[in-house]
Amino acid sequence: QLQASGGGLVQAGGSLRLSCAAAVRSLRTYTVAWFRQAPGKEREFVAVIRGNSGSTYYRDSVKGRFTVSRDNARNTVDLQMISLKPEDTAVYYCATRLNWHVTYSYATVYTSWGQGTLVTVSS
Repeated sequence: QLQASGGGLVQAGGSLRLSCAAAVRSLRTYTVAWFRQAPGKEREFVAVIRGNSGSTYYRDSVKGRFTVSRDNARNTVDLQMISLKPEDTAVYYCATRLNWHVTYSYATVYTSWGQGTLVTVSS
């Protein structure tokens, strides 16, 4: 099971750090992605970190503002978000798959999902 945490209410320009924890021995070997879903909109890809290599990829609108990383000591994958904008408001989900998949931005390739954590950015 996955558990996302760290969401909350923040003003525009502020920062939040989300964490994704999993009941597995080590997340290091997993590909872990973050998706988000705003009210009335479809779920969209935000960022992904590749298992083992640690390569990262982001959707264009968050590049330079969001950073996905592993904390091996805590066995989590974190999403550091800075310069938040009202359009970042959404429920954020983490998802995993054991192996890399070239269509990493598609939600359907992930096998496990967390319950989501709400991020609200006020203007």
